[in-house]
Amino acid sequence: VQLVESGGGSAQAGGSLRLSCAASGYTIRRYAVAWFRQAPGEEREGVAAIDSDSITTVYADSVKGRFTISKDNAKDTLYLQMDSLKPEDTAMYYCAASSRPTGLTLSVSTYNYWGQGTQVTVS
Repeated sequence: VQLVESGGGSAQAGGSLRLSCAASGYTIRRYAVAWFRQAPGEEREGVAAIDSDSITTVYADSVKGRFTISKDNAKDTLYLQMDSLKPEDTAMYYCAASSRPTGLTLSVSTYNYWGQGTQVTVS
């Protein structure tokens, strides 16, 4: 299984970025997939997750109303649209995938597969 993130970079506060995560060796429609982030010196935290039905989602309170998670099952690709960015959104962003029907959570322990991350910097 390989998860490859892209789309990170620098943005001004109030701007937007769209992250993508391409999966190989994994069928993205089968189980929950999610985005996490980790800032230097801090623990990895869940940002958003989407269930196998492509409808049920969960968001961290800090990003509700600003970020939107979605996926394209035909392309095995996960997305995170980030709008109204804030400096506190600066972090390494990781996509993650589960290998079992655990339900939809933002807990690190739910997810078995992880990408290498893409850096997002907001100033």
